[in-house]
Amino acid sequence: MLQRVGEMDGGNQSKGSDFLLLGMSESPEQQRILLWMFLSMYLVTVVGNVLIILAISSDSRLHTPMYFFLANLSFTDLFFVTNTIPKMLVNLQSQNKAISYAGCLTQLYFLVSLVALDNLILAVMAYDRYVAICCPLHYTTAMSPKLCILLLSLCWVLSVLYGLIHTLLMTRVTFCGSRKIHYIFCEMYVLLRLACSNIHVNHTVLIATGCFIFLIPFGFMIISHVLIVRAILRIPSVSKKYKAFSTCASHLGVVSLFYGTLCMVYLKPLHTYSVKDSVATVMYAVVTPMMNPFIYSLRNKDMHGALGRLLDNHFQRLT
Repeated sequence: MLQRVGEMDGGNQSKGSDFLLLGMSESPEQQRILLWMFLSMYLVTVVGNVLIILAISSDSRLHTPMYFFLANLSFTDLFFVTNTIPKMLVNLQSQNKAISYAGCLTQLYFLVSLVALDNLILAVMAYDRYVAICCPLHYTTAMSPKLCILLLSLCWVLSVLYGLIHTLLMTRVTFCGSRKIHYIFCEMYVLLRLACSNIHVNHTVLIATGCFIFLIPFGFMIISHVLIVRAILRIPSVSKKYKAFSTCASHLGVVSLFYGTLCMVYLKPLHTYSVKDSVATVMYAVVTPMMNPFIYSLRNKDMHGALGRLLDNHFQRLT
């Protein structure tokens, strides 16, 4: 358990079970800029992902496996940013930047679980695109509604267990020094850097489970896209080749953004983790969920049509 120590800024004392989320800057001027920037990004993320979910759920033409998983990805991104950004906005606005020990662990649990869920859903979406392009005649039977629900349930179970394992291991860690977190939320590596007890078990389990939850799905996605590209190159028709490529290009863009930002943060030794990594953290925690709706709808005529019908119906009800 945490020892009841710790001086806060200005000499004020608070419970030893509190952490200080100092964010990316302690300058009042920069904090005001960051407040409006993150508020704008949060609103764009919420509106974009809610529109994706509403468009897919309201249009029967989008009730297919690909859009089923896309709607769940948008829900995960929506939940993900809501877990971190509102608290960060409150900290930027107020002088009280404390977060309780329980609150920090709760935020950590949802953060770890939802990142894992995002990753697993992307892997399932890669499998869906592989079956659709490489085995189109068997797509309907191979990606049955029952299998889609089973795959999504498996993603949820694995991500919940992943988050639970690391959160429970974090309760064994002792913090007896500074509890100042120069980050926008309670993040795994940052908390481990603050620990004064032995974190060998945490680090070992983090690597082992990370390989299973992240590297195996990533390898599967690479193989899937290689096979997809090979199948597309064999298509004789240029128009059909372009259509097939456009269906997986959006997914490839999201996967590249997701893993690119994760690698910037986590593919380095724990002892080298520093404040400079906060920019990369913002990329995967804020920018990626914000960009996903734009990437998936940018070149997608079905999504354009569904969003147009959704907005037209909404305006007709208002008038």
